[in-house]
Amino acid sequence: MYREHFGFTEHPFALTPNPAFLFLSRHHQEALAHLLYGIESRAGFIELSGEVGTGKTTVIRTFLNQLDPRTHRTALIFNPTLSPLGLLQGICREFGLPCTATEKGELIDGLDRFLLDENRAGRTVVLVIDEAQNLAPEVLEQIRLISNLETERAKLIQIVLVGQPELKRLLGREELRQLDQRITVRYHLEPMNRDDTREYIRHRIRIAAGGREPVVFAAAAVKRIFRFSGGLPRLINAACDRALLLAYTREAREVSAAMAAAAIADVAGETRRPRSAARFAVAAALLLAIGAGAAATALLADREKGNRPPPATTAETARTPAQGVTPLPRDGALAGLAARLQPGRSGREIESLQELLKGAGCYAGEPSGTYDGKTREAVRAFQRAEGLDVDGRAGEKTLLLLYRRVVGGFPAVGEAGVTTTGKERK
Repeated sequence: MYREHFGFTEHPFALTPNPAFLFLSRHHQEALAHLLYGIESRAGFIELSGEVGTGKTTVIRTFLNQLDPRTHRTALIFNPTLSPLGLLQGICREFGLPCTATEKGELIDGLDRFLLDENRAGRTVVLVIDEAQNLAPEVLEQIRLISNLETERAKLIQIVLVGQPELKRLLGREELRQLDQRITVRYHLEPMNRDDTREYIRHRIRIAAGGREPVVFAAAAVKRIFRFSGGLPRLINAACDRALLLAYTREAREVSAAMAAAAIADVAGETRRPRSAARFAVAAALLLAIGAGAAATALLADREKGNRPPPATTAETARTPAQGVTPLPRDGALAGLAARLQPGRSGREIESLQELLKGAGCYAGEPSGTYDGKTREAVRAFQRAEGLDVDGRAGEKTLLLLYRRVVGGFPAVGEAGVTTTGKERK
């Protein structure tokens, strides 16, 4: 949808890390410099901390990519919730060593031989442990013991502990003071400032558009996004993704402050109007029809846990749509649905459309399941209310805005089609 509209080769604000979109703010550059200095000076232990979403993973990947494989051997441990034995096995596995032994002494002996061989060959061995705040104290003690592997002149292994702020508190415990004292290089990664946030947004748009800027964010929009995100890249991405979707529906080439505010409300899960349980089920059914059944099920489950909305205020209560809506293939899901919602056609998808129009206050009476003149006039009424081209056809933009009117947020759109609702789920 908006990707093709703006001419992006990739989604510029996808939440998954992508090296092609690498942007290093001043804080990221400082963190990277600390890591490289610690390795060059053979500090032994390095600590990198930062809040969730500050870009620690981006820094670590950049750091590892800058180490020449001819002079460095590296290993990255993603799953720190291991036993001391499991950690040793994981480290050996990452370095390509035998890792099936069940005795810690045997694994340490093999690791020691490997480190000595690498040291004689002039290579530096680097071990990075991500999400280190989840490490048990006995596992951290095992890591300290590994760091004891050294020659008379240098440490044989450089260990980087990466984690959330809880890592600092963990290392401050009395029983871990020996390890804490060995950490000589530390850096706490701070969020981006407003200038970095502005350049970050522009950078990702230019990368996705091959150097062009087919859409811009107004200064007031950047200000709102910065205030909402606090400079955290993950939240910036989420808000910008929704804002571009809204700009697409308005055929705008600039994201205004109002668009940014609406996008932020979607990401934050704010609701702007009462919604009946039946209306929510209607939107969920339409989501099923466009290939997002898992998201709809999760959202309905949230409602069943006790977040019950106020009762319907209309004279008649919209009925729950028919069950068994067949999910479509994920690729091009929304475009495929719009192509089938044509005047004269009948079926459960038409019935779901009529239920949504009813939830938006544009359709009266019981849904017929047929795209008749009444349905077309209801679509026209909705299009007029939203400032769209009035043609009576339920196209992609009409469906997106109809979803937003009834549910209160945009579905998030990725390469595989509609995947989640406007309310972020952790």
